[in-house]
Amino acid sequence: MDTSSHLLFGVTLAGLAMIDPVIAGTDGAAAAMMAASLVGNNAPDFDGVMRVKGKAAYLRNHRGWTHALPVLPLWALIIGLPAAYLAGAEGAAWHIAGWTLAAVCLHVLLDLLNAYGVQCLRPMTKKWFHLDVISLFDPLLFSLHSAGALLWAAGIFEPGPMFAAIYGISIGYVLLKFYYKHQAAGLLKKQGIPTDGLTMIPGLFGRYWQFASENHQAFKLGTIQGSRVIVEAELPKQEPGHQLHPVIQATMSTDGVRSFLNFADRYQVEWKEREEGYEVTWSDIRFWYNHKMPFQAAVRLDRNLNVLDERIGWYKKSWEPPHV
Repeated sequence: MDTSSHLLFGVTLAGLAMIDPVIAGTDGAAAAMMAASLVGNNAPDFDGVMRVKGKAAYLRNHRGWTHALPVLPLWALIIGLPAAYLAGAEGAAWHIAGWTLAAVCLHVLLDLLNAYGVQCLRPMTKKWFHLDVISLFDPLLFSLHSAGALLWAAGIFEPGPMFAAIYGISIGYVLLKFYYKHQAAGLLKKQGIPTDGLTMIPGLFGRYWQFASENHQAFKLGTIQGSRVIVEAELPKQEPGHQLHPVIQATMSTDGVRSFLNFADRYQVEWKEREEGYEVTWSDIRFWYNHKMPFQAAVRLDRNLNVLDERIGWYKKSWEPPHV
């Protein structure tokens, strides 16, 4: 999810931790838990430091090792235990570390639920896993947890029971989204649209999804709005064994394209002749929206196929679909 949502869930998980009698009954433990939960719920995104090496390096590393399952207990130990000792809550140190592990795992779970996904099974595999259920920013979850945080701050309700209810509602909401996704996939099947290689990106509200499906010949792209399936485009696939044009091949060793191919499993590549040479654009088909593919790696070449410049990233406003 986005940074603001992770911060908010850090606050509300600290409130939920108040159901633990050791944390609730130990001096300094509440403050330590708040600090550890806030940091823990954002720790996997510390890979953002790779931005200093450029977008390609950041995209190649984001949601990778820092989100991997073997690393999560380490985050809990290096955040939770020092927080407890610095707050003078040594008696609750391992309880705080346990809740910090919950905060770190929650971060990865929330990222797993959207269409961008995570490489959570490193080092066993570099495969990206994504469940395509909630958006990067989910208005309902954000509103629900914001309301809980405000009620806690106002002292209206005890945090433990209140946040237990809020997290229960949140789990029910996510399960409902899974059900809606299953229903939407069923609608595609009824129309003969393959669902084996299917990506579905949820909208911000309601039962709205955009989908990218494929068979041996083509990609089918469109939207599902309630019970309506709208196929908006069909892109032909390259034949197996098809040789890439030399202009395209010349871009495959660039940092941006290598990072792009590390992330995108379904893509379209095009090249155009320009005054100074050529421009090659690699586009991720999964994020197709409104006849555009906003996640791209683009490389400019001279007439001798030398790289002039390259860029990679999103070519859309942050508030525009797709919300990943």
